Amino acid sequence: MDKAIALWNTAPMKLTMSITRRFGSALVYCALAFAIFLTTTYAQAPAAAQKPATGTAVNLTAKSANVSESGTPVRINILRWSNDEERNALVTALNPPPPPPAPAAGAAAGGERGERGRGGAPAAGRGGAGGGGRGRGRGDAPAAPPDPITSLTGAIDKAMTIGYIWTNEVVGYSIKYAWHALLPDGGERIILATNRRLGANTNAWKPSAPATPTDYEFTVIEIRLDPKGLGQGKTSLTTKVVIDNEAKTVALDNYAATPALLQTVKR
Repeated sequence: MDKAIALWNTAPMKLTMSITRRFGSALVYCALAFAIFLTTTYAQAPAAAQKPATGTAVNLTAKSANVSESGTPVRINILRWSNDEERNALVTALNPPPPPPAPAAGAAAGGERGERGRGGAPAAGRGGAGGGGRGRGRGDAPAAPPDPITSLTGAIDKAMTIGYIWTNEVVGYSIKYAWHALLPDGGERIILATNRRLGANTNAWKPSAPATPTDYEFTVIEIRLDPKGLGQGKTSLTTKVVIDNEAKTVALDNYAATPALLQTVKR
């Protein structure tokens, strides 16, 4: 009888301990399952979601140099980098594809014969008796290709504003093109374009170094930074704009020989 009472008294305790062990195991299993779920979800997430955003704004500071008012503070705010479509628009404008070849003489003659009427006379409106004007001769010169600098000026002007350049002038300059790439030494190369000529309304940016100024209505700025984010910048005020075929972007011609108009550039 005493053993039965003892068993009866200990039964609730054993039941409680059993339930506790099972409940604790369930919690452990749930925690493990949740951890595995998180790990699997992160591993299957797109690579772009795991990488830091590339559209983060970039701010640069600098001072003017080798100009009539050297030492002027300059602030450059890049909101985002240009995409491939925007880059190709400028490259194509400066280096347009060749025009289609002119039709062969035989093809032109055949076309002219096809336009004649049944009686052998030229059709009206093509220089015949009823056309009221002279026909187009076979020796007409093809239309001249557009000037690359004019095309580039228009392409820069039509591009979206993706940043600003601030000097001591009242109005800033809109950045219409922003490109960058890493250099072999760990530094950075940055190329910017604005649709206005730097210092167009002031003499502060007149180059003081012996150089022949360009007559561009826009400004291309090329900046080279070292691995610490320090460097200098040069502009199209004193050098031509060309295509960098390797980087596939507009750039400055003979960067090494161009005087620096931006010093102490810091990122």
